Amino acid sequence: MNHNLANIVMALYTLNPALTDTMTDRKKRYFHLLAIMSLLPIAAMTHAQLLDLTKARSVNELWVVNDGVMGGLSESRFSHDAEGVLFEGVVSLDNGGGFASMRSPIAIPTGTTALDVTVRGNEKQYKLIIRTDPSPRAPMYQADFTATPAWKTFRFQASDFKASFRGRPVDAPELVFSDVREIGVLIANQQAGAFKVQIKNIQSAGGTPR
Repeated sequence: MNHNLANIVMALYTLNPALTDTMTDRKKRYFHLLAIMSLLPIAAMTHAQLLDLTKARSVNELWVVNDGVMGGLSESRFSHDAEGVLFEGVVSLDNGGGFASMRSPIAIPTGTTALDVTVRGNEKQYKLIIRTDPSPRAPMYQADFTATPAWKTFRFQASDFKASFRGRPVDAPELVFSDVREIGVLIANQQAGAFKVQIKNIQSAGGTPR
């Protein structure tokens, strides 16, 4: 629906009032509803590329954080090809470990209502992780997804993220995307063994009435 349609509908009423006189009651109600809906504001989704990981230079600001910081033995690395950044490795549960992650700085524009992330992988469950404060003692917000062998774009809204600290739920301020300073992908949840996930891009999505 748009305002052009509204103008057409109103013109029909003005130029030919007898038009509705020939309609059944059901058709009249539909016609009236059509006119009303056409006058309502429409949410226009806008997108902005935040991280284009198909570009070779995108790897320059990436880094890994594994469970070695807590004495674990998991290993991971990242590489690049024309389709994006490949993050892979082996998760070990030895020595109380069990996670690996890849991270990047990010700036998200004001008005962002969702993040679109295009990924593929080996059917394991991963977490999209974000931080509003990169300090090691700051809480992390995370949302789960399963990376399938075929490319898939996941849309994450702020309500999809749960705050945690060292794997445990914590109380934290309501997430606002424009406050985010760091983003990444993490594998945990006792998923021992090899993993592989490739990320193509991360985009912001926002809705504004027009």
